[in-house]
Amino acid sequence: MNEESQVLELFGIPFNVGNCLSGLVSALIVFGLVFWFSRRLQMKPKGKQNMIEWMIDFTNGIVKSSMPDEQGKKYGLLIFTLFLFIFVSNQIGLAIQLPINGVNYIKSPTASPATTLTLAFLVLLLSHLMGVAKFGFKEYVKNSYFSPMPALFPINVLEQFTNFLTLALRLYGNIYSGEVLLTVIYEQLAKSHTPWTYLPAIPLEMIWQGFSVFIGSIQAYVFVTLTMVYISQKVEKE
Repeated sequence: MNEESQVLELFGIPFNVGNCLSGLVSALIVFGLVFWFSRRLQMKPKGKQNMIEWMIDFTNGIVKSSMPDEQGKKYGLLIFTLFLFIFVSNQIGLAIQLPINGVNYIKSPTASPATTLTLAFLVLLLSHLMGVAKFGFKEYVKNSYFSPMPALFPINVLEQFTNFLTLALRLYGNIYSGEVLLTVIYEQLAKSHTPWTYLPAIPLEMIWQGFSVFIGSIQAYVFVTLTMVYISQKVEKE
């Protein structure tokens, strides 16, 4: 995956067009799916209504596993939206590619570290803000950095940085490596003119496509699960 990047500057801030466009497409797909699934709701669900209710129950289960009390209900919509966006972002590069003059304008947004680092930063920033909002700044600092004992302060500070990096790079590494391997299979095997190389490439790429869908789903689940874990650490007493 050696494609170039198209970067535009707006008010002196550089923007990667491919990342922004891919993220916008993922957001529009999520909005379109939820809008379609939620039309004509009935007391006795069936068809597409069953699907969206299953997704809501699934993400609510993630919230309850980390924060089982009434306080966790306020995070249901956050986790539902975040899961769907990351899930679609992980899969979009498997179905849609838009390379123009060596620049890939549509790909998996989460195959870029800029996207995953941004998502991880927003998640951890939210967790800290929620902690301050609940306990006040002084009690938040005590609960987050000096519990269960003051001697752990340096480790607790370091943990904030490691949480940020691991949350972002785990997602990025899995999605990026999957797209790299698919590209290698296609370029090195499928473009070959000898049948004993491009014929095996067809089932091999299909198998890896299916495996990539599985990995993308798992990574979306892991990301939102860790999101709830980090939030619960900041809003609950140690």
